[in-house]
Amino acid sequence: MKATYLSRENDDVTFDIAFDAQEFEDAQIEVYKRTKGKFHVDGFRPGKAPRRIIEQRYGEGVFMEEAIDELLNGSYPKALRELGVEPVDQPRVEFSKVAKGESFTATVTVATPPEFEVKDYEGVLIQDVKYYVTDEDVDEHLEGVRKSRARLVDKDGAAADGDTVNIDYAGTKDGVPFDGGSAEGQSLNLGSGSFIPGFEEQLIGAAAGDEREVHVTFPEEYHAEELAGKDVVFAVKVNSVKAEDLPELDDEFASEVSDFETLGEYKGDIRKHLEEQNEKRAEAEKKNAALEAVYEANDIDIPEVMIENEKDAMLDEFISRLRQQGMDFEQYMKYMDKEVKDFRDGQTEGAKKRVKMRLIIKAIAKEEDFEASDAEVDEELGKMAEMYGMEADKLGETLGWEQLDMMKDDIRNRKAVDYIYESAVVEG
Repeated sequence: MKATYLSRENDDVTFDIAFDAQEFEDAQIEVYKRTKGKFHVDGFRPGKAPRRIIEQRYGEGVFMEEAIDELLNGSYPKALRELGVEPVDQPRVEFSKVAKGESFTATVTVATPPEFEVKDYEGVLIQDVKYYVTDEDVDEHLEGVRKSRARLVDKDGAAADGDTVNIDYAGTKDGVPFDGGSAEGQSLNLGSGSFIPGFEEQLIGAAAGDEREVHVTFPEEYHAEELAGKDVVFAVKVNSVKAEDLPELDDEFASEVSDFETLGEYKGDIRKHLEEQNEKRAEAEKKNAALEAVYEANDIDIPEVMIENEKDAMLDEFISRLRQQGMDFEQYMKYMDKEVKDFRDGQTEGAKKRVKMRLIIKAIAKEEDFEASDAEVDEELGKMAEMYGMEADKLGETLGWEQLDMMKDDIRNRKAVDYIYESAVVEG
């Protein structure tokens, strides 16, 4: 296989992939070996007919089409890499005359990202951002740790906001029970907002053994159409009331939840941790501001196919997030009364911005000749290997060149983003 770059017109790149006669013949032999069992020829058991007999029976080109497909499928990615072509759409392919025992050429035309001269990415003006840690921030964090160590204990008397009740309930609409409206032994933290609006508030003041009638109205957008916007009544029995028993904030608590002996030392460490978080938050905001400035300074005509591909990617990401939350995409869209087209159309501007920003960052990395060193690639492999519980060397062997190239691109792009930020002029 030999790849030859021919031309670029607008965003379309054209190149040849040439195959010699022996490559073509070898590919046909492989197809014959793999598929000969499918052909039925009188006088031969299945899979035993010689190639020339099958070709006489079914035509000389019986193995050619599949051989051409396999040659092209195997060589196309290699040609892209060899010529440095980045496709953003499916290729259009034209073939020279194809004949048995002869060489042939595939002429490929494929859409690629636009070429442009990136500008105004050095010395962009951004405003300084600072966040300060207050005593209240430290106390709030400390209270969160304290609550995580709380125990639920039985409470005599009325339930209050924040208490946990165990209840049985049975719901009716117009006096008739409805599906999913009943349960026994259900734990509910009052104030959590996990039940229908208005339900939890009506249990405040109830004690263990009390029975209450709770009147609520389902939200208009409720997923069950037969209940949306309807008034219902729940007969509720309170089985138990539990309250949080919080540990004392003292040196003993500090030593239990940290590596420090005193509460004062622990608070100091919390403050340090929060300050580090604030520094990262401020840096992220300033970095985003620098990127926005470069984004606004560069006007790029983006091929429509790149926008459509990005919308597909955003849709896949959204479906994946829903699955992680235990939700089904089709049910979600039905609940929202939307079609897939509605979702994709709503992502158009976001897709344009993501594509444009990615192109700008990549162009800067190219302009500044940023590269990914072997040490940097090894570091990335080490992080991935730790994540997947593998040895870095084995992971490196498992990954194909495409994935390794993507990893190198990520490293180069990060360097470009850092360059924009580090060269920015910070005011204020």
